Amino acid sequence: MKTLKFNIFGTLIAVNGAPGAWQAYYLGAEGKRRPADFIIPNDIAEPDLCDYLADLFHEEATPRNNTASEINHA
Repeated sequence: MKTLKFNIFGTLIAVNGAPGAWQAYYLGAEGKRRPADFIIPNDIAEPDLCDYLADLFHEEATPRNNTASEINHA
């Protein structure tokens, strides 16, 4: 199963699955994850995930944490 990771205004989020079957998790600093308290609609495509999450969490943006990006794997 594919896992994508995002930093959305300082909140770390992992998304597993595929369009129509996304599962979102909050990532903790110690590497643990917990189920997110939001859903990703079935019609959100993979390239649109970051924009969707940024729209969902826009109220969390601050002058210090004002970017939403996918975290690349090394």
